[in-house]
Amino acid sequence: MIIRQIHVTPVAFRDPPLLNAAGVHEPWALRTIVEVVTDQGLTGLGETYGDLDHLGKVRTCAQALIGLDVHATNTMYARIAAFLGAPEPGTTATETGTTPGPFTVATNPKERTGKRTGARTGERTKERTRERTRERTVDRVFSPFDVACLDIRGKAAGVPVSDLLGGRVRDAVPYSAYLFYKWAGHPDEQQPDRFGAALDAAGIVEQARLLIDEYGFESIKLKGGVHPPDEEIAAIRALHEAFPGVPLRLDPNAAWTVETSIRVGRELDGVLQYLEDPTAGIPGMAEVAAAVPMPLATNMCVVTPEHFPPAMAATRAIGVLLLDHHYWGGLVRSAHIAAMCDAFGLAMSMHSNSHLGISLAAMTHLAAATPNLTFACDTHTPWQDGQDVIQPGTLHFTNGAVPVPTAPGLGVDLDRDALAVMNEQYEKCGIVARNDTSYMQRFTPTFTAKRPRW
Repeated sequence: MIIRQIHVTPVAFRDPPLLNAAGVHEPWALRTIVEVVTDQGLTGLGETYGDLDHLGKVRTCAQALIGLDVHATNTMYARIAAFLGAPEPGTTATETGTTPGPFTVATNPKERTGKRTGARTGERTKERTRERTRERTVDRVFSPFDVACLDIRGKAAGVPVSDLLGGRVRDAVPYSAYLFYKWAGHPDEQQPDRFGAALDAAGIVEQARLLIDEYGFESIKLKGGVHPPDEEIAAIRALHEAFPGVPLRLDPNAAWTVETSIRVGRELDGVLQYLEDPTAGIPGMAEVAAAVPMPLATNMCVVTPEHFPPAMAATRAIGVLLLDHHYWGGLVRSAHIAAMCDAFGLAMSMHSNSHLGISLAAMTHLAAATPNLTFACDTHTPWQDGQDVIQPGTLHFTNGAVPVPTAPGLGVDLDRDALAVMNEQYEKCGIVARNDTSYMQRFTPTFTAKRPRW
């Protein structure tokens, strides 16, 4: 099955004002939809980030994949690495005579022509250069093509993608209620959104009730790093009282010092299922992990395979890894990471960012076929409030879990009318890259995203 065409479509959809350590979500979230078309008429779908720089890379690399067989994913990965000026695995940028850096290709009126910008080497090691290249470019760009090709291969074989990943070990994948401190609505809008404000413990509990009533979630995660730690401790305790027995997680996105992280961890002993990224970096996380009673989780300090040895050495820095196929290089490479976690004895959950249904389908197939992914996954699906690019009805939540699609491939189909609408929204929204910090500073000029904050 030879790739004949690849369509890359940027989209934008409405996003509520969700607060976090970096600022607040803008009114529009961006994604990129990838369609891979073969000579046999089969089409596969992928979804990835929508920022302009990433969109340019995806469009440029798509042209390098025309003519390849959908099974030739190693060749695809190598071609993408070559197009991005990235070294092959096992070499460094310096050894290959290239320097990685961001660039864009002008393929539509919204895109700006850019130049490669060499990374400063200084005292950075060659190993760190390779890590940055893989994490920020090749794996992220390769991911939607990997998913799309698996979608095609599943359709051709008449089996769901989960079967191509080893077969599902669970028939439904549990997700958690992902709570955010939030404004009632965006300041420039006259009416609040349907979720309402959640600026204190009472608002967070009310938000949790709304999401649990609508989706049936059986675990809860709170995005922290917004208010002073004592206020977020109070919110977690309020959730614990309102929902006894429901597992709770707190994620301040490395907004705390080591000392603050230890204090919060100890105060929430017996309350938290795990504490996610309380402080920055592997050394800091290791210090906290040795001093708190619950496991630490991350999607920030272990994001490439090279991070595993230092994170596991001596005092283990983490006990739970949040997998994310969007930056680990697709579904197959994420399965490899799951095997590494199994070898190191790490538990697993799944990270989420603002996403649409193609990503939710891919996440569900991956989680279904990953035996050691035993914690409920994160998802932003409720915050989409029904917006999507896939045909409705395929994916749904039952008791907080998404039944694994059994149709061939991902089991979802594009809603082309919705895709056209969201593409038009992208063209008109005026946002080309997510920037929570600058948006927050429009309304709170003194805001800073400097971390640690407390």
